[in-house]
Amino acid sequence: MGSHATVAGDPPVYDFDIVRKFSIMTIVWGIFGMGVGVLIASQLVWPGLNDLLQPYTSFGRLRPLHTNAVIFAFGGCALFATSYYVVQRTCQTTLFGGWLVPFTFWGWQAVIVLAAITLPQGMTSAKEYAELEWPIDILLALVWISYAIVFFGTIVKRRTSHIYVANWFYGGFIVTVAVLHIVNSAAIPVTLTKSYSAYAGAADAMVQWWYGHNAVGFFLTAGFLGMMYYFVPKQAGRPVYSYQLSIVHFWALISLYIWAGSHHLHYSALPDWTQSLGMVMSLILLAPSWGGMINGIMTLSGAWHKLRTDPTLRFLVVALSFYGMSTFEGPMMAIKNVNALSHNTDWTVGHVHSGALGWVAMISIGALYHMLPKLFNREEMYSVKLINLHFWLATVGTVLYVVAMWINGIGQGLMWRAFNPDGSLTYSFIETVVFSKGGYVMRAIGGAFFLTGMLIMAYNTYRTVNAAKKAAESVNQPVQAPAV
Repeated sequence: MGSHATVAGDPPVYDFDIVRKFSIMTIVWGIFGMGVGVLIASQLVWPGLNDLLQPYTSFGRLRPLHTNAVIFAFGGCALFATSYYVVQRTCQTTLFGGWLVPFTFWGWQAVIVLAAITLPQGMTSAKEYAELEWPIDILLALVWISYAIVFFGTIVKRRTSHIYVANWFYGGFIVTVAVLHIVNSAAIPVTLTKSYSAYAGAADAMVQWWYGHNAVGFFLTAGFLGMMYYFVPKQAGRPVYSYQLSIVHFWALISLYIWAGSHHLHYSALPDWTQSLGMVMSLILLAPSWGGMINGIMTLSGAWHKLRTDPTLRFLVVALSFYGMSTFEGPMMAIKNVNALSHNTDWTVGHVHSGALGWVAMISIGALYHMLPKLFNREEMYSVKLINLHFWLATVGTVLYVVAMWINGIGQGLMWRAFNPDGSLTYSFIETVVFSKGGYVMRAIGGAFFLTGMLIMAYNTYRTVNAAKKAAESVNQPVQAPAV
């Protein structure tokens, strides 16, 4: 996995306590966020579920809670856990930053809890993936800047001559997300719980989708590619297929992704050239995305037989397959003529979740299953059979979800665009809703499968941690991971 020539000296002692904390909270918030997701999916099948605790449990209040919980709580904790683990192992030094390290954990949990309190109450900036109001945004920025200090400080004091490529992706994601969050969240406060965007009209929409698509491009792609470049070679026991390709993948991705956000605003008040630029950049993005996907898949050269017996490796490889599929589908949906059919339909929801469940969640779960035994000084997880069961629940759940939304979305787009010879609409809107119900049932079932897998993971983790505690007590030692 590249050069790891170390400077002579004592063997490094790693700070894995913070990694353990973030790893456990990844599972906890995953269950919470996905549980809310299954609830709101069910609300679209059984509307009466909106009335549980009106207005706090209505779809409009819970939907931003779901997106924030799965992206920032589940995904964010997974990124903190893996980046802190990887940067220490590849730099062969403990984390830099002293008290800033625990601050990133407790500060991040505070942001999540505040989101869970404010969003159901309707306190929102109404900006996609940036709904949190200004005081929480400031706390989030402070935590993120602390995260950057810890991460880059650790790289500066590394005991290796080489900066492994996973750290390039993590570093790129940390810097870009800081810029995106601070610029897009600029607001004029009115009260403690209400503010107005510093931007107006089409400019506000452009800044929002520059942020929104790059939250996908950097938070949900570059960060998790850092995960991929460490955990796929480690779990496969093979070097990265092409180190040169990984560097080209990095520079091409970060150079191109930042331009693609305007494809969310086709046929809007945004200038036509800006829409077209977003479309062209999205299409060009296909090349580095697939280059990275092929690099990950080809890392298994000589290790394909391990997929028969290693469900953790299966999680990682299926995640790469979904990454390839999502990064093909996204550029296609950015083409104006395709977007005219897909926009505002469930096809977009299906695309997002093929990336969110198939790529982000699966690569995170695979990375956690790799890390957890090492973090708790165990040979392996409590049950490999339960990992296997989790894998099939997650895979089948994702496929059910995505296929349901593809069928719904393409059907909705075609029905909305159907006209009679006299120019009147062929279908009323309510007919498209009736058409969609079967897909919504299938989506809720797929989500329930995925959530069940997360519950099994929580049980497997609990038994693994419990076994580690008993083993440590038997020799009267604290639970700790080995140094190397």
